[in-house]
Parts: sequence; C-alpha cells; structure tokens
Amino acid sequence: MNMITFMFATSLALSIFLTALNFWLAQTNPDPEKLSPYECGFDPLGSARLPFSIRFFLVAILFLLFDLEIALLLPLPWATQLQFPTTTLAWTSLLILLLTLGLVYEWIQGGLEWAE
Repeated sequence: MNMITFMFATSLALSIFLTALNFWLAQTNPDPEKLSPYECGFDPLGSARLPFSIRFFLVAILFLLFDLEIALLLPLPWATQLQFPTTTLAWTSLLILLLTLGLVYEWIQGGLEWAE
C-alpha cells in the first residue's frame, strides 16, 4: 500500500469516526433558550423598525480600516530587501501616521464614546 492510499484511508476513517462521534454525543433535547433566535442583543420578537445606533457601523468601519492596514503592512519584512528600503519605510510611516491621525480625530470628536 503506497503512502497516498494510506493517508486517504486514514483521513476517511478519521472523518467517519468523528462524524459518528458527533451524532452520538450531540444533545438530543435542546432547551428553548438555545432554539430562540439571537439578534445582536436586540429583542427579535419586537418591532423591526427600532432605531439602530450608527455607532455599530462606525466600529465596523474602524475595524475594516485597521484590518486593511495590517494587510498592507504584512509584506514589510520582504520589502526591506528592495533596492531602496528607505522609500518603503517612508510610505509605511506615512500610512501609519495617516491612520493614527484619523483615529485621534475620531477620539477627540467623541465618535468612539459608546455611552452618550
């Protein structure tokens, strides 16, 4: 039996075993609390036209901005091996400075205050 066949058989057997174990150990009588819908802390049975705070969107946009920053800064260790690493450092510093100034501006304006 070659190595690929052995690995395939092992992974198939492990998958079948774990699936069977899941069905065997699963909770068969879930309580009503687990079956009720959960809508981010809001009552799902109330009116659908309740005012929604814009601060949720602000936090989501800030998360996306800083997540994008991490994605842009990730290749920096390899960028230092370029012909002009000082240019890379300057652009990186400019990006971090711009995002930091935006965060400070939001902080000063009170946009990050959750309670009014």
